Amino acid sequence: MKRLHYIILLVAGISLASCEDKINLDIAKGTSYPVLDAWITNEQGPQTIKFTMSVPYTDENPAPIINDAKITLLDLTSGNSYPFTFGDGKYTYDASQKPIGIINHAYKLHIEYKGEIFEAFDSIKRVPPIDSVTYEFKTKEQSISGKEGFYAKFHAKDIAGDVDYYWIRSYRNDTLHRVEDNFSVDGSYDEGISDGAVFILPIAEGITNYSKPFLANEKVIVKLFSVTHPSHDFLTQVYNQVNAGGLFAKVLENVKSNVQNTTTNGKIKILGRFGTSAVSRAEKSFK
Repeated sequence: MKRLHYIILLVAGISLASCEDKINLDIAKGTSYPVLDAWITNEQGPQTIKFTMSVPYTDENPAPIINDAKITLLDLTSGNSYPFTFGDGKYTYDASQKPIGIINHAYKLHIEYKGEIFEAFDSIKRVPPIDSVTYEFKTKEQSISGKEGFYAKFHAKDIAGDVDYYWIRSYRNDTLHRVEDNFSVDGSYDEGISDGAVFILPIAEGITNYSKPFLANEKVIVKLFSVTHPSHDFLTQVYNQVNAGGLFAKVLENVKSNVQNTTTNGKIKILGRFGTSAVSRAEKSFK
């Protein structure tokens, strides 16, 4: 404990002194695990699954890609199956002609890897439409962040009659440039606060990065995803860990995966998550 207290005080002293000396830590690499990033939606177009090996926290190299797995999506409600094929570093299924995600359907992801079988389950919940996206131009003096630009917000109304979980993601100009992620329950932050009401202002305005607002001739794209309660918990835990910082930030840990090894005496553990969503989309150009 004395050594731990000394390290904490030393780090605090370095911070207060504004020292920029680099400290090289000898950290054990630990075990590398397969990591699944599989999110299926009801959108038309290629559906993509990424399957990689984890790397140490301090390793700056790209995560090694797993290219020898067999991955199949099963619609448990309709009985349809969709094989994903590997190419260009990812597993894909072309849903350009017909979406494979259907609201109120249950899904199972089946993975065969290194002679072992893995399964994960999720279902697609309802999602309200995004009615519109509006914006306001603010000068440096008008904006809270002191940044001049366009500040956008989306307008949508929660569907009444049940508890609904949402994930809101915004982009700048195209879906390759993410801006912000926000999460909501019934258009607010927690259960039991509202039902069937419009999304509250902090969430509606959360599609803008206040430190870098939108500029003229740029475009905001907003996607509203429906998610299940377990997926909502997973996403918010990941978000909180990724955005944790400071001297007293929580220690990073692996967020619990929903991928189960169903092989008798199976040895491999897969991290990550299989999730499904219905999606509403809207966009707005700034002029």
